[in-house]
Amino acid sequence: MEDAPVFEEFDPESDCDCPGCIHWRRSMAHALPLRVGGHPAAHGTRRALVLAAAAGTVLGGQSLPAVAAGGMASGGVASGGVASVEVGSHSAVRRADPRPASDGPGTPQGSASPLHGGAGVPAASTYRSITRTAIIERAMTWITAKVPYSMEKYWTDGYRQDCSGFVSMAWNLSGNEWTGSLDKYGVPITKDQLQPGDILLFHNPANPTKGSHVTIFGGWTDSTRAQYVAYEQAPPHARKQATPYAYWENADRYVAYRFKGVEEAPVAGSGSSVTRYPGARSFGPGANNKYVTQLGKALVARGGKRFYRTGPGPLWTDADRRATQAFQLAQGWRGTAADGLPGPTTWSYLMKGTGRNIPRAGTGPGAGPGTGPVTGAEQGAPGYPGRGVFRPGQSHAAIERLGRQLVRKGFGKHYARGPGPRWTESDRRNVEAFQRAQGWRGAAADGYPGPETWRRLFR
Repeated sequence: MEDAPVFEEFDPESDCDCPGCIHWRRSMAHALPLRVGGHPAAHGTRRALVLAAAAGTVLGGQSLPAVAAGGMASGGVASGGVASVEVGSHSAVRRADPRPASDGPGTPQGSASPLHGGAGVPAASTYRSITRTAIIERAMTWITAKVPYSMEKYWTDGYRQDCSGFVSMAWNLSGNEWTGSLDKYGVPITKDQLQPGDILLFHNPANPTKGSHVTIFGGWTDSTRAQYVAYEQAPPHARKQATPYAYWENADRYVAYRFKGVEEAPVAGSGSSVTRYPGARSFGPGANNKYVTQLGKALVARGGKRFYRTGPGPLWTDADRRATQAFQLAQGWRGTAADGLPGPTTWSYLMKGTGRNIPRAGTGPGAGPGTGPVTGAEQGAPGYPGRGVFRPGQSHAAIERLGRQLVRKGFGKHYARGPGPRWTESDRRNVEAFQRAQGWRGAAADGYPGPETWRRLFR
């Protein structure tokens, strides 16, 4: 039975489209450096001021006063400092010598971090089960309090006061994430599957002026499904308002995600209840309980029988893990969303009988009743072969695979011939072009593919 559409009453706000905010956004675009989309005219003006100050030019017998770099309206900064210019829900960050610690970009907004005042490593963020009602209630606490937007400040609950900090708070994550990492905590869904508590995410590190952003879906405003109620953190403060699907700008680039920790309700009108997700501790090495048996039987019913020589039974085995991963891959999930350990969404799909079945051996990962073939782009990235493969003089099949994918993505202009299995300067220059297109600079755009470059290239 198809779920009834979710509609919600709303009180529209006008603080984002007033003439003042429009003027502010335009002014901020002029304040950015050219390399991240700043206006050429503003750049020329700043350059002229700096040259005049340096030369101490004398006009009409009067010396022009030197202009202090720190006093420039364009957001200038003293040598070696950092300037951050807020634009919408993100910022352009300018550093004297950016050297990322790993293969990845400097973020155009607040980066992943522990809760303010807490201890720990950002990568150790975890998630807990939460209901959709609780997600919306948590979001409303900021909206009611009108928490001011900031990429640097933290609210009393420890979460950063920008769009991704808002979602981290609403999803009750153990740390602050950003738009480049929130997808790790969700699974991609379609527009028709959206329910309150899901998110719409646009991550665009290549051009900060075009606004990486994320909103929480609160329900459709009417049956046309052309607008929805968005809960979001945006200047000047957290708000709830009717928003065109998927957003005011870059609408076709937003991706819908469902939080992996969301607790799904029983199927309405099914006549029977669905066993609630028992928690992550019920599965994995050493687990021995009735839920493992229940999971295994559901996996067998969905095409996973070939993974079991005996059972399924209450003791967790590698057969359970492989069958679970095959089911997750059949849904089009990748990375941590297809690790072979059932989260609330995997459990819900299996218990409700929704989603794609596990395909037969030797067929595409998305095959199943009522589904079409899975394209190469949906099949996920091949395993990263290691940094040592991509070095001068090396020859490896992964180098040719990398080159062919660069060509498919439109980054093959430096190939005079090939690509081939031997690493060349052409490979390095094409990889560098791809990395720069992600908005990366310095050591993160050296032309040698690391794990993040590889993942994005084959995503």
